[in-house]
Amino acid sequence: MLLTDGGEPLRTAAAAARWTVEQVLALAPDDASRKAGNKLGSAGPWSDTGWDGPGAVWGLCRGSGSKPYRTVIDTTGPAYKCSCPSRKFPCKHALGLLLLRASDDSAVPAADPPDWAGEWLEGRRRRAEAAKAEGRPDDGGGAAAGPADPAAARRRAERRAERIGGGAQELDQRLTDLVRGGLAAAEQSGYGLWEETAARMVDAQAPGLAGRVRELGAIPASGPGWPVRLLEECALLHLLDTAWLGIDRLPEPLAATVRTRVGLTAPAEGPPVRDHWLVLAQYDTPEGKIVTRRIWLHGRESGRTALLLSFGAAGRSPGQALPVGVTIDAELTSYPGSGQLRAELGPQFGLPAPAGPPPPGVTVTEAIAAYGRALSDDPWLDSWPVTLRDVIPVPSPDGWQLIDAEGHSGLPVATAALSRPALWKLVALSGGGPLTVFGECGHRGFDPLATWPAARQEGDAMPMASAQTTAHTEPHTTAHARPLTAETLPTVPLI
Repeated sequence: MLLTDGGEPLRTAAAAARWTVEQVLALAPDDASRKAGNKLGSAGPWSDTGWDGPGAVWGLCRGSGSKPYRTVIDTTGPAYKCSCPSRKFPCKHALGLLLLRASDDSAVPAADPPDWAGEWLEGRRRRAEAAKAEGRPDDGGGAAAGPADPAAARRRAERRAERIGGGAQELDQRLTDLVRGGLAAAEQSGYGLWEETAARMVDAQAPGLAGRVRELGAIPASGPGWPVRLLEECALLHLLDTAWLGIDRLPEPLAATVRTRVGLTAPAEGPPVRDHWLVLAQYDTPEGKIVTRRIWLHGRESGRTALLLSFGAAGRSPGQALPVGVTIDAELTSYPGSGQLRAELGPQFGLPAPAGPPPPGVTVTEAIAAYGRALSDDPWLDSWPVTLRDVIPVPSPDGWQLIDAEGHSGLPVATAALSRPALWKLVALSGGGPLTVFGECGHRGFDPLATWPAARQEGDAMPMASAQTTAHTEPHTTAHARPLTAETLPTVPLI
């Protein structure tokens, strides 16, 4: 039986927000789940469906067996339970039920949860209340960890630091040999040498170094100009090696960044920041045998941008998921490190709001300057999150660019984004007009992750693609019935 818990179940008198189709699809762990969930998004296979004000959705889905699958979702987590054998979170049945709820209000009526759904929902509530009373985070029902031995932990940390130091010295010697022998030797030796070096870094308990070494091995086969790219990455890796070997002489914020880049973990320890956080984007990245999920948030009052990271292994998708476009009232606790944006999601207050205004945004010039300042704190940073305002996607000889409305400056769209179908959604939503676009700005260009159509007053013309998107994501409203304002602009995911 699939059982996953995430977040804290919230029970208030207010009704939970009804998610849009695109917000549901953004939760899918992969394309296969998205397609399978779409097939179950109609009323045909479902029976005994319902929803309640506190945020629960449930139903029975007819499958190949004699008994239907029992599916229940707590949208305030979100968290899911389904009797199917899938190990994906959420499974296709949970996605299908949420899609049915989003697209057909009459197919999922308001009701009281049946016993099988109510028991799970009540269990989540009890566990959250017990965790809150004991002053510990909700662990989904698991036992609380016992007290750690500080002396033993210190000895383990010292032994690991010693092993990492030995690995860093060996890696630095290999980089020196490569440069002394000439970069052409990297193409002749093939990927095997780099994989061997990466394995040595794993043995030294430095996964961050191992990952960067594997990236070096792929550069000689990356097309014209690879020697320049290889030299740049070797220089950054040498800088990281040198920083680790002299970490005692670094300022603490930079030292914390170096530890993170090498692969050492540290607990979130900053002061909690409570804010109304808009979920800007969510996407997964395969990294060896692990899948990393990144969720970007923006605080309405604080103006801060934060990154939530979660990981999945052994064929399981990461457990943490938030629908793109909702706003949550929650506390975030930052991780250490200069220029680091990673944070840990803490308690949530109230129910998620269905929408929120986009971040204020900056110009193209200001976005480039922000990335430059971030590099001064973290030289190994590949990109920096920014929201561009009033930019227009236009074709260029090498792909696409986002230029400001005046046409004075622009950013090339990253190569990785050019192959995604969502690029054409961005172009269609623009219709030649300016947009607000959130993404990651780095040395490879700008990777768009979400966009918002321009706010319009009642009676203004709306581009055809924008009207279609609004009708698709909000089935029971039309552009003429509710003008798009800064407070109601839908967040359109681009990944």
